[in-house]
Amino acid sequence: MALDRKPVPNDLSAFWMPFTANRQFKKAPRMLVGAEGMFYHTADGREVLDGTAGLWCCNAGHCRPKITQAIQAQAGELDYAPAFQMGHPKAFELASALRDMAPEGMEHVFFTNSGSESVETALKIAIAYHRARGEGQRTRLIGRERGYHGVNFGGISVGGIVNNRKVYGALLTGVDHLPHTHLPENAFSRGQPEHGAHLADELERIVALHGAETIAAVIVEPMAGSTGVLLPPKGYLERLREITAKHGILLIFDEVITGFGRLGASFAADYFGVLPDMMTTAKGLTNGVIPMGAVLTTPAIHDAFMEGPEHLIELFHGYTYSGNPIAAAAGLATLDTYREEGLFENAATLAPYWEEALHSLKDLPHVIDIRNMGLVGAVELAPIPGAPTKRAFAAFLDAYEKGLMIRTTGDIIALSPPLMIDKAQIDRIVDTLGEVLRGLD
Repeated sequence: MALDRKPVPNDLSAFWMPFTANRQFKKAPRMLVGAEGMFYHTADGREVLDGTAGLWCCNAGHCRPKITQAIQAQAGELDYAPAFQMGHPKAFELASALRDMAPEGMEHVFFTNSGSESVETALKIAIAYHRARGEGQRTRLIGRERGYHGVNFGGISVGGIVNNRKVYGALLTGVDHLPHTHLPENAFSRGQPEHGAHLADELERIVALHGAETIAAVIVEPMAGSTGVLLPPKGYLERLREITAKHGILLIFDEVITGFGRLGASFAADYFGVLPDMMTTAKGLTNGVIPMGAVLTTPAIHDAFMEGPEHLIELFHGYTYSGNPIAAAAGLATLDTYREEGLFENAATLAPYWEEALHSLKDLPHVIDIRNMGLVGAVELAPIPGAPTKRAFAAFLDAYEKGLMIRTTGDIIALSPPLMIDKAQIDRIVDTLGEVLRGLD
């Protein structure tokens, strides 16, 4: 579909772009100037189907009227209110709405501004919780190889993606890692893989090494998204929950990607039937429109801080924009949109069709694995010898020229379309991607 061309900036040098090959981009910029529903509009007048929900965040699609109107109205009524020793109604309304849609047992909400901040908040709460209970020696944090927990120092310390860690020094001390769950024998699995539940038992080895009494928390993504859609083997999350509970260690689910319908349920904790002690969220909370995140906790964690004189601050932590009025309004409108349009149900209904469509790419050139769960998918490509990531990046560029937005991590193509997608649009994604794969060197 041809659209009007729009002028682009004539000086791109000032903006140091995040997670971007800046020199390559600025030689041939890919500029998005509009969006609606399932599509982006480019500066050169083209329509691009969003196969990634922005960055895993625009779960309801783009420029949705209810969300837009809520932001406009809130900006004209109350633009900002401090969250320290003051409040405004919508932050409390949104916290209650999140509690009501969360798994039973998640009853308290701490607002942040991003997934990275949600992770930092959860890690700090975990350590402070044990101290409040008289177990201040529990300071060790356990993450997982190939895990992604944002880009702040706590997040990259418990995270396990090498390029996100290696140039930033020693990071936090007292951190250990579980092995990742990406096993070659699970190639081309449909949904949860059969093999790998035993990898959760590595936590017992780490406990034996450090002593359970030193470990504050284990943090994992129920489904690891940014590292290439790594799925939890059957029984794996249940075993992690069993071991952490046995040793008094908090279990944190990083649901920044999996939260808000991505797997066809409100949260991955619902989808897998495993209740952690804390959940980190962001992205889909406001449909990616306004920065906002949240940490959800059980009453046991919250109530451990509610001791001592009532006039004293219980937790010395927070952000200038925690529960920002405009973000809270966007969050409420986003949750309304999900519910009123049945978007989580749409994701669950279309998941089998999505699975079949993705796995139809199995025999195309360079494809060495395909993985799927809910409305998430990954197509893993054999790397070019001596040039890792180059083949997938070439696919990304070609897909964009052919009217499809995909995301790549290493030599893995990741897909996570808005939950409003239909079967015809799934077909378009897979047909276009098939064309791209057939043309790769």
